[in-house]
Amino acid sequence: MTMKINTDLEQTVGVHFQDNDWRASPIKEVRRKMLERHTAISGIATSLVEYQKNSYFTEHTHTYGEEFYVLDGVFSDEHGDYAAGTYVRNPPGTSHSPAVNLGCTIFVKLGQFQPGDDKPVIVDTGRASFQALTERPGVSVLLLHQYRHEQVAAEIWTAQQLVSLANTGGIEILVLAGSFTDRGESFNALDWLRLPIGEHLHAQVSNVDCKVFLKCGHHIEHGLAAD
Repeated sequence: MTMKINTDLEQTVGVHFQDNDWRASPIKEVRRKMLERHTAISGIATSLVEYQKNSYFTEHTHTYGEEFYVLDGVFSDEHGDYAAGTYVRNPPGTSHSPAVNLGCTIFVKLGQFQPGDDKPVIVDTGRASFQALTERPGVSVLLLHQYRHEQVAAEIWTAQQLVSLANTGGIEILVLAGSFTDRGESFNALDWLRLPIGEHLHAQVSNVDCKVFLKCGHHIEHGLAAD
């Protein structure tokens, strides 16, 4: 079954949290805001997922891998408890049984691992240090994961700074806090922006610092093998 949502990687896509409806999932206590999806049931998907109190999924395997960032609350499974600000990568073939007692919201990407990228990753960004970049004034970075062309990071952009980034392999941004404007369009907390290869980022930060989750380089080998 197909469910094509923002699948054309040659198009600029901006999805605003307030304009994107929640959709039911197979579990009634869990709902999703879909950002990118290639099939209705499995395969490549990017979503915001909200777990209500006392919600759970039965054990399942992520055949093509899963990565997620906890936005609020605490996400739990049999492997651990992950507080807001935690970034997790579960490589292809791994299984788990999520069980959330108090509720949480996560940003999750499914089926987007490159061949050979099989390293589990857990980073608590609240306990880590961001590093200022001399080559990108006004930007502090916490590298979360890197494999071949792909790089995943949390970044803090200084208020009123113009943040530019060359785009040789695709850019994807989720706003975690604050806001910025790119090409006249404003992006606020939990808004999502995806730029195709070659379309450079030119973000004008608002009057307060902006924190973002940023992926780049991943479109070079972002095939549809998981469909």
